[in-house]
Amino acid sequence: MKVVLGGLKDKAEELQSFLEPRVGIKPSVSGGELEMEDSAIRKGVKPRHVKTYVKRFLHQKGLRKTFRVLVSGSQLTIQELEREEEEKEEKKKEKEGVKKREEEAVPKKEEAEEEGREEKEIMMKKKEAPPAPEKKEGGEEKEKKKKEKGKAKAKSAPKGKKKSEKKKS
Repeated sequence: MKVVLGGLKDKAEELQSFLEPRVGIKPSVSGGELEMEDSAIRKGVKPRHVKTYVKRFLHQKGLRKTFRVLVSGSQLTIQELEREEEEKEEKKKEKEGVKKREEEAVPKKEEAEEEGREEKEIMMKKKEAPPAPEKKEGGEEKEKKKKEKGKAKAKSAPKGKKKSEKKKS
């Protein structure tokens, strides 16, 4: 199994010592590659597992966002991503977007203030509106009867022992 280091040539020894306990053998470093004999690798360890180990190593070193690990057969390739230029462009776009939002926000604030004033005026007009017309006399009589019925029901509740208690004694 081969691991082509690409931009990680300077970290070859660290990666070698990181992989040794996980793979079961110490990979040999030659040029920009780590090599391991397939027969000497611990049983059950596949190239996919080694890829995961390499990604974990990159994460621990804080390099995960700048490198990519590819598997093809029994060969792993570590590629450096060209993100620096992309990140600079993204930051510029973000700054421009923030400026546009700020410029748009100023008129929106003024519009919101105007809407708030309009709402206050509407509320004031509602307060000044004449009171609602009174109910007809027939409606008032019905309400009085309902209230009286409710009171009568409350008074007619039995006092003393409940039915279930009477049966027991």
